[in-house]
Amino acid sequence: MPITTCVFDAYGTLFDVAGAARAAAAEPGGATLAQVWPKLAEDWRRKQLEYTWLRAITRRHADFRVVTSDALDWALEAANLSDAALHKRLMALYDTLPAYPEVPQMLTTLKAQGYATAILSNGSPGMLEAATNSAGIAPTLDAVLSVEDVGVFKPDDRVYAQVADRFGTKPQEVLFVSSNGWDVAGAAGFGFVTAWVNRAGHPVDRLPHRPAHILPDLTPIPSLAGAL
Repeated sequence: MPITTCVFDAYGTLFDVAGAARAAAAEPGGATLAQVWPKLAEDWRRKQLEYTWLRAITRRHADFRVVTSDALDWALEAANLSDAALHKRLMALYDTLPAYPEVPQMLTTLKAQGYATAILSNGSPGMLEAATNSAGIAPTLDAVLSVEDVGVFKPDDRVYAQVADRFGTKPQEVLFVSSNGWDVAGAAGFGFVTAWVNRAGHPVDRLPHRPAHILPDLTPIPSLAGAL
């Protein structure tokens, strides 16, 4: 069954989640942050994901902005940088995360080839709207789907089911793309054709479902979709 719809995770896949800490470290007064920003960005992202999983398991859902803020609190304290002004600035920068360089052209090419395109993300609608507009990719997306419509974070099946609700597709018609191995595993278990964007060269996660395709970045996605 040919692919009709290409669906992307947002954070870490289309948007560089290290961008907020990197940008803040380069601003005036950012000398202290400049010494630790890579570790802070890593801790922030790790805790952000852990909190989504724990909230899903314990059925204590919260808006992704709350989860992101809580994770940042932890990361700042771990770096001995607890500061309300810095926290506020980093949260603001998270709304303007840069897209990876290949993203705009990749999405434009998919649209020219006739594919439907969408984001399916843990992010709240407001966060996703801000990020897609800031990156200039909103016009290349047919839908921006958020877990807020089902009230549970990935990898719950109810999240992936939103694609069929929006596009009327069968799972086999969907190419799902994520930089998160656990997200790819969840999507593969749901029945999507999957591509894992493994920018860092990590091992494949030892989970029941594995990626159908592994890519170094998003550049090959239009060719891959056409070949499936």
